[in-house]
Amino acid sequence: LARTGAVRVSRRTILKGAAGMAGLAAASGLGAPALAQGRSLRIGSYGGYFENSFKEHVYPKFTEATGIAVESVTQPNSSDWLVTMQNAAQSGTVPADLSLYARDTMIRASRIGGLLAPLQPAAMPRAEGLDPKFLYTADSGLVGVGAMSWFTSMVVNPNVVEAPTSWAEFWDPSTYEASLGISKLYNSHFLDITAATFFDGEATMRSKDGIVAVVEKVAELKGNVALWWSAESQMEQGMKNEDVVGGIYYHDVAGIMAAEGFPIASIFPKEGNPQDYGSWCLAEGSEKAEEAAAFIDFSSDPATQALMSRMIGTAPLLPQAATDLTDEEFAAVSGTPAITPAYEAYLDMGEFIKETWEKMLAAA
Repeated sequence: LARTGAVRVSRRTILKGAAGMAGLAAASGLGAPALAQGRSLRIGSYGGYFENSFKEHVYPKFTEATGIAVESVTQPNSSDWLVTMQNAAQSGTVPADLSLYARDTMIRASRIGGLLAPLQPAAMPRAEGLDPKFLYTADSGLVGVGAMSWFTSMVVNPNVVEAPTSWAEFWDPSTYEASLGISKLYNSHFLDITAATFFDGEATMRSKDGIVAVVEKVAELKGNVALWWSAESQMEQGMKNEDVVGGIYYHDVAGIMAAEGFPIASIFPKEGNPQDYGSWCLAEGSEKAEEAAAFIDFSSDPATQALMSRMIGTAPLLPQAATDLTDEEFAAVSGTPAITPAYEAYLDMGEFIKETWEKMLAAA
C-alpha cells in the first residue's frame, strides 16, 4: 500500500532524538568534508512531516560530511510526481536532481524511458551493503537505490486474542468471525499476504489464473471481516473502539498506538509482513550525478539508516546487526521475515486485479 511518508509524529522522534543525532558522524565512517564551494543538490521527498524530518536531521549531516548543500523539493505521491517529471523532461527542465520513487512508479518510469539516468555503483560503495532486492537495474543500468522502507503488518488486540503465528489463522471463524479490519484497496498487499500464506507468493500473482485463485481465497475470509477500510483513520478507530480485534495495518503506527496505551500489537507471523520501500533515482538531464552519488552513498550508510529509523520511523534496508539500533528500536520499525509484493503483476495486470478484487467485494 503506497504511502506518502510518515503521517504522525513517531514516538521514536520524541524518545530517540538525542541518541539519533549523537554519534552519527563518528559511526558513519565519513571523513571530514573536502569543501567544494558552490556544490549543491536538489532532493525531492514527500512533503509535510516526512520532508521536514529530512531537512532537520538528514540533510545537515550530509552537508557537514561532504560540503554539498541540499535544496529540498516537495514531492507529491509517486504517481503524480512521475507526471511532473514527464512534463519537465519534455520541456527540458529538471525539478529535482534526486527523487524518491515507490518501486512500482520506478518500474513505470524506467519503462517509459528518458526519465531516469543510470547511477554509478563505484561512486556509492555503501549501497553494496543493501540487500540486492533494493537495487533496481533497468536496461540502461542501475537506476534506483533503496532509501528506506516500511511494513504493512498483522495487528491484533492482545487483550482479546492470542498472537497468531500464521496469517492463515485469520480464516478461522471460531476466533475471528466478523471481527477483522482489512484494507479495501486491491493493491494494499492483502493479496500478497494471501499468496504468501496459501500459494507460491509472488510467482502465483504472475498469471490471471493465479490471481483469480488468490482472490477466491480472500473471498473465503469475507465472513470474518467487520471493516473493509479505505483510510488509516478508519482502522485506527476500529481498533481503539474494539469493533475489530485484528487485521492489516501499518507497523509503525501500530507501535505508536500501543505506546499511547491502546490495545494493539503488531505481529510478524511465520509468512512475514509485506515490505514496501522508496528508492533514490537520478533525473535524466541532471548535471549533479556526482553529488547524487555522494548522497546515495551517505543514505546507504548504516549510521544514516539508523538515524532515519530513529527520527523518521522508517525501517532500515540493512540487517539490524549492521546498525547500532537496539532490539527495541529495530522492533519499532522493522521485523522479519518480509513478503515481497508482486510489483510487476500490479503494473502489468493492474486493471484485471482491480476488477477481480472489486467483483469479489461486491458479491454477496
